[in-house]
Amino acid sequence: MMMDILMYLFETYIYSDAELQINQDELEDELLRAGFDQQDIYKALVWLEELTELQQSEAHSAISVCSTSSSTRIYTEEELDRLDIDCRGFLLFLEQVGVLNTEMREMVMDRVMGLETNDFELDDLKWIILMVLFNVPGNESAYTLMEELLYAKEQGVLH
Repeated sequence: MMMDILMYLFETYIYSDAELQINQDELEDELLRAGFDQQDIYKALVWLEELTELQQSEAHSAISVCSTSSSTRIYTEEELDRLDIDCRGFLLFLEQVGVLNTEMREMVMDRVMGLETNDFELDDLKWIILMVLFNVPGNESAYTLMEELLYAKEQGVLH
């Protein structure tokens, strides 16, 4: 599954501070040896490229989105199909506590909808949020808080 590959890459190369200057062919070979499917590997790598492009376009965008706390996000039918009530509630919670602003939430939504899966859970959303926050400079404190929330489940703490 694509999400498993993304988590594997994040934990192996990004989260662990491993060498990021790896040849894409070598990376694909490693993922194949780890037991991942070639087509899923390709989709995951494209997903990561799109995340980078999204971050770069967001950084260079001169368009200002209203990010007042009184705004309400209306989800499309496709988004509602992907995100259950727990996921939508968690996104709202993160906005209320200042982990996500409007722009970051939309980046998360773009990457959630970029996944090709019918099996999406709250834990998957947390990983996507962590990956998005990691890729956008200046969000170190939000990343740290999100990291704590991701691992809080293991300690029996809920949001």
